[in-house]
Amino acid sequence: MQANKRPFWKRDGFIGYLFILPSLIGASIFIIYPLIMTVFYSFTRWDGVNDPQWLGLGNYVRMFTVDPSFPKALQATFLYVLITVPLTMVFGLLLALLLNKALLGIKVFRTLFYLPVVLPSVAALVLWKFIYEPNYGLLNQALALLGMEGRAWLTDPSTAIGAVSAVSVWGVGSMMIIFLSGLQSIDAQLYEAADVDGANGITKFFKITLPMMSPVLFLQLITGLIKAFQAFNEVAILTQKPKANYSTYLLCYSIYDNAFNKLNGYGYAMAQVMILFVIIMIMTFFVFRFSNTYVYYENND
Repeated sequence: MQANKRPFWKRDGFIGYLFILPSLIGASIFIIYPLIMTVFYSFTRWDGVNDPQWLGLGNYVRMFTVDPSFPKALQATFLYVLITVPLTMVFGLLLALLLNKALLGIKVFRTLFYLPVVLPSVAALVLWKFIYEPNYGLLNQALALLGMEGRAWLTDPSTAIGAVSAVSVWGVGSMMIIFLSGLQSIDAQLYEAADVDGANGITKFFKITLPMMSPVLFLQLITGLIKAFQAFNEVAILTQKPKANYSTYLLCYSIYDNAFNKLNGYGYAMAQVMILFVIIMIMTFFVFRFSNTYVYYENND
C-alpha cells in the first residue's frame, strides 16, 4: 500500500482540526483553564490581588468543621432546588397543555405567559421586592382587604425561602415554551388511535403524552437542576443579606459573600465553587444513570 504522500496541511484530518480549532481555543481559555485555576486556588488563602498562600485542605476542613454558615447554605440550596424544580416542571407542563389548543387568540395567551422571561430579571425582581414589602407591598395590601394579617415575607424564616422560590416559579415561561414545542411534535395519529380504542383524556395523558414527552422532561430536569443550584439573583436582590436566619442564604450567594465581602476570602470561595461543582456533577450523574428507566425514545429497538 502506497503511503499518503500529501503534505499534512492538505490531509482531511488536519483540515477538520482547523475547523474545530476556534472552539478548542475558546474552551481552553474560558472553561478548562479557569477550572484548573479554581481547583488550585481552592487550596490557598488568596485576596484576589497578592500571591496566594498554600493551605492544602485547610479551606475544606474549615468549610465542613468550622464555618457555621456553610451547612445552612447547603440546606437552603437543597430546599430551594426541591421546591423550584418540581414546581416549575409541573406548572410548565400544565401551562403547555392548556395552551396547546387551536383556540381563537391562543397566541396572545402564549405571549402573556412567556412575557416574564423577556423582562430583565433584575427589574422583575425589584418589582417582586416591592410586592413583598411588609408595610406597603401589594401582597400584604391584598391580604388586608381579605381581613388577613400580612407577613414580612422576605425576613420571616418560615416564609422567606417560599417567597424567593415563588419568584422562580413565576418565570416558568421558558420551560412552558419547550414543553409546548414537545407537545406539538407528538404524532396526532397516536391520539386518533387512542380515541378509536375508547381511551379517555387521563389514559391518553399517561400512556401517550408523558412517554412521548419524556425526553423533553429529561432535558428540562437536567437544566432545571443546574439552574436552581446556581441561583443567585433572587437572593442578591430580594434579600440582599442572609436574613431570616440564613434561610435564603443560597450557596452561590455564600460564594459571592465570601469572595467579595470577606478578607482573604477568594480561596475559600473557590473551595465552595468546587463543592458546588461536585454536587451538580453527582446530581447530573444520577439523573443520567437512571434515565433509561423513565425516558422513552421512539427509535429505540
